[in-house]
Amino acid sequence: MPLTFTLDPSVNRELRDGILDLWTDVTDAGGAVGFVAPVTPVTREEIRAELVRHFVAMAEGRARLLVGHDEDGRVAATAFLTHNTHRLMTHWLWLYTVMVHPRHQGRGYGRDLLAAAEDAARGIDGIEAIRLTCRGGLGLERFYASCGYKEVGRVPGAIRVAWGDERDDVIMLLPLT
Repeated sequence: MPLTFTLDPSVNRELRDGILDLWTDVTDAGGAVGFVAPVTPVTREEIRAELVRHFVAMAEGRARLLVGHDEDGRVAATAFLTHNTHRLMTHWLWLYTVMVHPRHQGRGYGRDLLAAAEDAARGIDGIEAIRLTCRGGLGLERFYASCGYKEVGRVPGAIRVAWGDERDDVIMLLPLT
């Protein structure tokens, strides 16, 4: 059963808790979403602090939330579309915190999420491209490339997962024009 995607949903306790659960479960499963577990255990409170920053950006009009719900109505996927504040770069946006719950892996929901994010970006006046970064060494750049993104840059060793375990920061771009 496909996910149901909503852009700019109302933020309430159920959505907040659903995103917290998703983010925690993705992190615990080894997902590259801003935290590292189980190397460094992540608490729900640490994730909550980052989620609040995302919500503040939404309230200020700097970010938009795309959320996917599964057939049971649970939060199963998210992505944040974040506008550039630099006046010379307002023609593209960032895609952050791209997550699909581990229980849904292998069903094509990641592709569905990226397609929904592309549709959302195309609906924003003046946006000509989506840019994202991903952690090297996990095959993520191959996945994003299979969804139409092109690798446009790489910073070797920019992400320190643990002492002595540095990963590349891979920059991907999806032109919309």
